[in-house]
Amino acid sequence: MTKRTLVLGASLKPERYSNIAIHRLKRNHHEVKAFGLKSGEVSDVEIDTELLDYEDIDTVTLYLNPARQKDYYDYIVDLKPDRVIFNPGTENPEFYAILDAYGIAYEAACTLVLLGTGQY
Repeated sequence: MTKRTLVLGASLKPERYSNIAIHRLKRNHHEVKAFGLKSGEVSDVEIDTELLDYEDIDTVTLYLNPARQKDYYDYIVDLKPDRVIFNPGTENPEFYAILDAYGIAYEAACTLVLLGTGQY
């Protein structure tokens, strides 16, 4: 089953984990949307630089440090994803509490590991 995923904090740099995640998500047949500071394309996925009202997002996978996440709290909640993945370095108890209040599941995990072990 594919999960429509938004990579928040997407990078054009091939060595960045968000970039690697886009490639692996696509390789695992997930539909991917991406938001980053610089527009471009990664694995046929356009990186948007404007916050779009994506429909039916199952998972938001974060590649933003907690301080930068604050600007996106409302946006993520409004997308009504089924879950938010906090990749290593993005863990954020303040945001966990907000997600709990809206009934949105979250996990502190690595998207790459979840994909690699079939737990995504």
